[in-house]
Amino acid sequence: MNNTTNQKIVAGKRLDSLDFFRGATVAAMIWVNNPGSWSHIYGPFAHAEWHGWTPTDLIFPFFLFIVGVSIVLAFTKAMAKGLSKRELLNKTFIRAFKIFGLGMALTAFPYVVFSPEFALHPKIYDLRIPGVLQRIAVVYALAAWAFLYLEKRKLWILSTVLLIGYWLAMMLIPVPGYGAGAIDSPVGNLAAYIDQWALSGHMWKDQWDPEGILSTFPALVTSLLGIHIGFLLIKEDLSKESKVLELFKWGFFWLVLGYLWSWSFPLNKNIWTSSFTLFTGGLATIALAFSYWFIDVKEKKKGINWGIAYGTNAITVFFLSGILGRIMGMIQLPWGDQVLSLKGILYGKILIGLFDNPMIASVSHSILWVLLFWGLARWMQKKSIIIKV
Repeated sequence: MNNTTNQKIVAGKRLDSLDFFRGATVAAMIWVNNPGSWSHIYGPFAHAEWHGWTPTDLIFPFFLFIVGVSIVLAFTKAMAKGLSKRELLNKTFIRAFKIFGLGMALTAFPYVVFSPEFALHPKIYDLRIPGVLQRIAVVYALAAWAFLYLEKRKLWILSTVLLIGYWLAMMLIPVPGYGAGAIDSPVGNLAAYIDQWALSGHMWKDQWDPEGILSTFPALVTSLLGIHIGFLLIKEDLSKESKVLELFKWGFFWLVLGYLWSWSFPLNKNIWTSSFTLFTGGLATIALAFSYWFIDVKEKKKGINWGIAYGTNAITVFFLSGILGRIMGMIQLPWGDQVLSLKGILYGKILIGLFDNPMIASVSHSILWVLLFWGLARWMQKKSIIIKV
């Protein structure tokens, strides 16, 4: 990297399109995680039960894709300023450890039982180890290592090997009692079997987990796809317009390849199939292409600040939304001749009373949650508060 390129990278502005994309993704996470009632959810705001996908199934892979793009932009700029690969990797591992810890803290909350006696909460004894933040932490650390120490060609090879290797393992390695290729069963596939062996008693479901061990490898490729796109975005010999065309090209290529692969290895977020990785990576690239074109190329930035505010403190806002959601369910207050939680009062009494429709009331609860944490994110933005986890 020559000195001119170094200076351009160091002086380069943040991509507003990427910050907006990240913020919109976090807002969507908060939306789908906080309905008024899990029994009253419109189809697009619920995960697919097993095979297939809904818009909600796109949110997590979009975030991991953004992690990969961000690694390239942030690390390239840091190295241009003189930081070594070792220093960056050390910082990465420390940050990943913090994110993993936040995930465990969120899972364990509440930590104590306040009634009938003060004691450790029973769920701590069988604490779930995998989780959304935990997977983000692991994928972030591995993707950062791959970016720092592997050449572009080897990154392509690694991505291909992981996707094909995962497909072959899931389809060919027999599971006791189920045989090989039992991917139509949540409990009979290889990923579930490994989790049952390594994480027994510490999973989301009794016999499987959507953020389990084996499926983290194709999830890593989601971030590696983001790294490939990050390399494209920092190319100095391409105009912004050419980058947009390249983004669309790669996005449609991965999307179609993932769809074709789904004929033999169905799209499935719960086990993060290889087809799901490519399909969602393609959609994420296309979404970024539109964002990049309108925001950074055409400079149409009116009305995007809400997304940038969310994206500036993404992990912090997501963590606090989870904590507050638990607190709303814990606090009990008298309501007439009943004792209800704060969430029960807000949803079951106020919102249902206002809309007289449990579905509309439930989605209204999600909207209120997004607005509440947009207010927090916007306040932090105005005060220049950036919590770097």
